[in-house]
Amino acid sequence: MALAVERHWPAAAPLDGIAVTRYRHGLPTQRIRVVEAGHPVPDEAGERAAREMLSRVGELGPDDLLLALLSGGGSSLLSLPAPGVTMAELKGLTNELLRSGAEIREMNTVRKHVSAIAGGRLAAASRAPVLALIISDVVGDDPTHIASGPCASDPTTIADARAILAKYRISYQGAFSESPKSLDAENKVIATAYRSLEAAADCFRAQGIRPEILGDTITGEARDVALDMARLARRTQGPAALISGGECTVTIRGDGGRGGRCSEFLLALGIESGGLWAIAADTDGIDGSENNAGAVLTPDSMRKNLDARAYLDRHDSYSFFRELGDLVITGPTRTNVNDYRAILVTPA
Repeated sequence: MALAVERHWPAAAPLDGIAVTRYRHGLPTQRIRVVEAGHPVPDEAGERAAREMLSRVGELGPDDLLLALLSGGGSSLLSLPAPGVTMAELKGLTNELLRSGAEIREMNTVRKHVSAIAGGRLAAASRAPVLALIISDVVGDDPTHIASGPCASDPTTIADARAILAKYRISYQGAFSESPKSLDAENKVIATAYRSLEAAADCFRAQGIRPEILGDTITGEARDVALDMARLARRTQGPAALISGGECTVTIRGDGGRGGRCSEFLLALGIESGGLWAIAADTDGIDGSENNAGAVLTPDSMRKNLDARAYLDRHDSYSFFRELGDLVITGPTRTNVNDYRAILVTPA
């Protein structure tokens, strides 16, 4: 996004800024400095960049423009703890939320109330007009939930954050900070998950396969969503492609193995269906915290490894598909419009 702005910005017009992305995802820019930081767990590099960003926004005047380029991942990359919150507390809380099975909007509700930059606070610090251009990776495409809404008014409260922590039995003894409820900032969503599903549908249609877009708002525990999808596939007459987006969750109990929500969905889908053609991947190229975007399920996957249930029970879907050679590894795509899933239903 920063590189695109540089390419289209008038050469004679002033432009400078900071872009924060995850490690090994940076691109060479000329006028906008790129900082790489921790994701999905925040770190001190992100804290320093967020602190500098907030400070420089505070120096803007009415004749300047604050152009905010926001996409998924910003909640951890802009990791500036609120007053009274330590980085250690923020890291611990993030880890607990990631393991809890909380849905992303619930996670971001909590994070907005322990942050000094999210939940509208970046825009609130600016005396300049604010324009946020946003790539959505959350269900519903609401700017207040994308990257925890640094430029969007926040309707949630500290009480909401406390209720979510109680719901998932997460202990947190640190401070909270209330977020701005009214801001004069323009937030424009310029790319969404649904557009990626439409592009996939065009590809299937060109191959003579009927696409059925199930929506980009599918959430829930990955293995439960897989059971529903397997039942739907059995009722569908092929050739057809069942295409969906959204963000599933994985609740980890115990130590857990390796893998993310996309590969866990596929492993559960294979167990329930006995095996079919399917793919699930995160559009940013990273499924969870591993090096794969997701995986491919084949009709033979379950026959090649008879211990599929054991892998699922210990949340070790990455190892399962790695042994089969069926991981999808794209490297950084440098964009993020949530997850992509497709199930190919062939004629009986």
